[in-house]
Amino acid sequence: MTQRITSPQFHAADGIDDWQVLYGRAFAHFATRDFDEGVALVDAIAVVAAAADHHPDIDLRYRGVTVRLVTHSIGALSDRDIALAREISAVAQRLGIAAQPAVLRQIDITIDAIARADIMPFWQAVLGYDARGDEDLVDPQGIGPSFWFQQMDEPRPQRNRIHIDVAVPHELAEERVAAALAAGGRLVNDTHAPSWWVLADAEGNEACIATWVGRWWEE
Repeated sequence: MTQRITSPQFHAADGIDDWQVLYGRAFAHFATRDFDEGVALVDAIAVVAAAADHHPDIDLRYRGVTVRLVTHSIGALSDRDIALAREISAVAQRLGIAAQPAVLRQIDITIDAIARADIMPFWQAVLGYDARGDEDLVDPQGIGPSFWFQQMDEPRPQRNRIHIDVAVPHELAEERVAAALAAGGRLVNDTHAPSWWVLADAEGNEACIATWVGRWWEE
């Protein structure tokens, strides 16, 4: 039976320097010179994925290919993702296509809610998303950001109820926080760093810079 692995276990493996775990999924971005080179890379990935009977999500653009890995049968990372990540990196290297881990990020939208069950159906209808459990809405095509409905214990009228969560490679998180502060932002809370920092713009609109480090379910 396929066994789940944590983000630290994934990153401790050899041969996955091109990859970063963001919100429980492994990502890599390969910079291509043109669309044809991107198509060639996607074709090569398709061959190794079919041989492994393990199928990644692939986003092909004119100047790059982004690959996302997760073991769909368990909804989490496993050793199968490590093995396929190595093969994909090897394919890209043979084609002379370099990875760019520093550009990776995953964006989620969080809505603070007193009664999640009362508001999630509205957002599901508006977005055309699927419900995953009792607190998440996800794009059935896997393209748009997920919506997380965070349970509140009491109203907080002095703060915005919707904010953006941005997961970035853990070694780049402090640099991203510093850039946001230098751009006019302010630090709201760093109690949970390096798992996440809460930042706000000059008008109080909030965003979190997040990593997998220090999260209890990843230990």
